[in-house]
Amino acid sequence: MTPVSFYKCLSEDTRLKCLLLITLKGELCVCDLISALQLSQPKVSRHLAELRKCGILSDQRRGKWVFYQLNQALPKWALEVLAITTKDNHSYLNDCLHNLDTAKLTDNCC
Repeated sequence: MTPVSFYKCLSEDTRLKCLLLITLKGELCVCDLISALQLSQPKVSRHLAELRKCGILSDQRRGKWVFYQLNQALPKWALEVLAITTKDNHSYLNDCLHNLDTAKLTDNCC
């Protein structure tokens, strides 16, 4: 992975929010991200597929649900960028985190 390809993958708002939420939570299901971002399943899935194609995320199917986590093969510098960006930008994720917490209390999608 090159820095250019890494940053290109992060250059879209939905992809960046998905990635930072997964970085913060360790692993999230598609339905979690749909709730957090308040977006349609096809749109979220399209962005997750792009992050997988870039090599940033890996996925695991459990029954009918697909869970996403950071790719274990990511270079150390990329993991550090994601950790610092997540840690220092909580205001960017506040609405998404509130939506995710609310969804977890009201429905159990996965």
